[in-house]
Amino acid sequence: MSDWITFALPKGRIMQDSMELFGKIGITCPEMDEKGTRKLVFENKEQKYRFMAVRATDVPTYVEYGCADIGVVGKDTLLEQGKDLYEPLDLKFGYCRLVVAEPKALQEDDDPTNWSNIRVATKYPNVTERYFASKGVQVELIKLYGSIELAPLVGLSERIVDLVSTGGTLKANNMVEVETIAEITSRLIVNRASLKTKHQRISEIIDGLEPLIGDEVKISL
Repeated sequence: MSDWITFALPKGRIMQDSMELFGKIGITCPEMDEKGTRKLVFENKEQKYRFMAVRATDVPTYVEYGCADIGVVGKDTLLEQGKDLYEPLDLKFGYCRLVVAEPKALQEDDDPTNWSNIRVATKYPNVTERYFASKGVQVELIKLYGSIELAPLVGLSERIVDLVSTGGTLKANNMVEVETIAEITSRLIVNRASLKTKHQRISEIIDGLEPLIGDEVKISL
């Protein structure tokens, strides 16, 4: 199956958006439309495409190690993990922001320019540490895996770094955004070895997607 192209896609909405976009350039997989399926690998044997349904945080690993040639993943995951991957396209969907937030009561007398040593709860310790180091702020990191907004409410941390979309969850927990670290969208990523060994097929995919999202892209081997 050396001439097949394998995609690693996050389960859920990003997978749906990805397949909708791929469909516009003729890449489809009818097998994925089956209701209630628990399969994790799907194939379009006629087109020689394979699709793996994985956790979003695992997409870069599958692509870096060559189990998948191409993946779709949020820029937040790429920033956090720092994998050795080729990132040719911003797919422009899945938009959100990675922000620093704190309780509204704390913000009233707070000045971020005076921060020197703070405690932050986050799913993104690497991004958070780099961000505050660039500002000369010492940070004590607390790694959490969910419900980050709970940390300040129970005194685990003063502030959080997390993804926000509408900001509704922050508002519901009496928290406010203080600073934006990065704007996040879904990115197309490619295994570097695959880009050489399957250059023609992968180039056709990238070239087909590029005019749909308005990016300019150069492929370098």
